[in-house]
Amino acid sequence: MLIGELLEIWEASVRASHHFLTEADITRLTPQAEGALRNIETLWVMADGRRSIGFMGVQERKIEMLFLHPGYFRKGLGKTFVERAFHDLDVEYVDVNEQNPGAAKFYEHMGFKIFKRNEFDSEGNPFPILEMKRRH
Repeated sequence: MLIGELLEIWEASVRASHHFLTEADITRLTPQAEGALRNIETLWVMADGRRSIGFMGVQERKIEMLFLHPGYFRKGLGKTFVERAFHDLDVEYVDVNEQNPGAAKFYEHMGFKIFKRNEFDSEGNPFPILEMKRRH
């Protein structure tokens, strides 16, 4: 049940922020997102009352996923997640879709810097990825 709820957040967030994805892309990526949610090392879920509103997954000091329901964008929740990851998990890395400039700007504001660009994402999809490392 929780995974289904988180996938709904993922899809709503992706539709609101990943404008470069087509319907076919979203359909194809959904099972990958589900697998990632089921297998991530650390998964934190934020709730508003009894309903989940966002989540972050971390693996080996890298933020692998951070998605909020669009109704909770720009309210400081992403910052809260990242700051906690810095403090509790000593996070150092994050990958960002190049075609999602808002995310890159957010992570730069949080203290990350781009150090590498890849033409494809980790699943081999043709979505350029910016690898970012935390500045100290």
